[in-house]
Amino acid sequence: MDFEDQVLFFFSALGAFNGFFLSLYFGFFVKHKSTANYFLSALLLVVSVRVLKSVFLIYDPTISNLFIQVGLSACALIGPFLYLYVRTSVNEKEESKWAWLVHVLPVVIIMIIIGYFYPYKQHRYLWQRSKLGYFGWTLFAQWFLYVLVAGIKAKGSFRKLLSKEEKANDLDIWLTTVVIGVGVIWLAYFTNGYTSYVVGALSFSFVLYLMLLLWIFKRRKSPAFFEKQVKYANKKITPKEAASMTAQLQQLFQEKELYKDPDLKLSEVAEALGVAPAYLSQYLNDNLQKSFSTFINAYRVDAAEKMLQSNELLTLAAIGNECGFKSNSSFYSAFKKFKGITPGQFKKATK
Repeated sequence: MDFEDQVLFFFSALGAFNGFFLSLYFGFFVKHKSTANYFLSALLLVVSVRVLKSVFLIYDPTISNLFIQVGLSACALIGPFLYLYVRTSVNEKEESKWAWLVHVLPVVIIMIIIGYFYPYKQHRYLWQRSKLGYFGWTLFAQWFLYVLVAGIKAKGSFRKLLSKEEKANDLDIWLTTVVIGVGVIWLAYFTNGYTSYVVGALSFSFVLYLMLLLWIFKRRKSPAFFEKQVKYANKKITPKEAASMTAQLQQLFQEKELYKDPDLKLSEVAEALGVAPAYLSQYLNDNLQKSFSTFINAYRVDAAEKMLQSNELLTLAAIGNECGFKSNSSFYSAFKKFKGITPGQFKKATK
């Protein structure tokens, strides 16, 4: 093996081994465990097994046929574990404890039966993507379908990343990265034969990104998005505290008109009030039954209503912009939600 091959082998294998270590981390060492952690751990494990098979097959053609069969069989579990991880992460409602077995157990049983009756050693052509490679093509088709379904399940996160109106959080960024990452690995394997060399490097980049995220969150000393968090760790806000918060918010928004800032964030309001963002979020959700965006838009719509009644010079778009809305669409949508009619209809009705 020449120096170039040694370097390529090192980085490819390193990606797979990093995947194994991260699989152990998510499965056993994350402080606040959740079901999603276990699915992420399983996903990293089967991806690493598949990649490691390719790496050693390229550089050691004499590798055990059983190891090759196990590596190829791991493909059948990549898709299900990806889908289960995304579904568990985006669903707030707890599902049945054993519902995940529907996606995993049949696959495991089928792969064991196929491996027993049609082992790779004697039926290699069936496992390869050749003219008669029924198993090989089926594995890649199943993997692709699960990636597609997982992407649809995570469409909310993709939409936030592309939207100018909604802000994507850490989990949104993470889910899209995982789905795209697994999709890229599938594409790399599917496109041509040479990708057995580079897919290890792709996997390495993928898991290296995970490690960097871990490091960033540890530096911030805050719970990462993959750690299970209690929605509100503190006790319920007392009526006296809620009344005080209501008065402070009214004063803050009526006097300083913070709602006019189109990029206003909950953390900025919390800082102005001298409270933790989680405390303000708890107050809005528990005491007002409103999200932060709904609370802010209520002030913006009230301000727009007053301007529509008194200002004849500004256009509807200018009024929406003046009141803190980023676009005409968000202005019209919020106004109709609160008032039941569009700004234009309201202006006509007041003439």
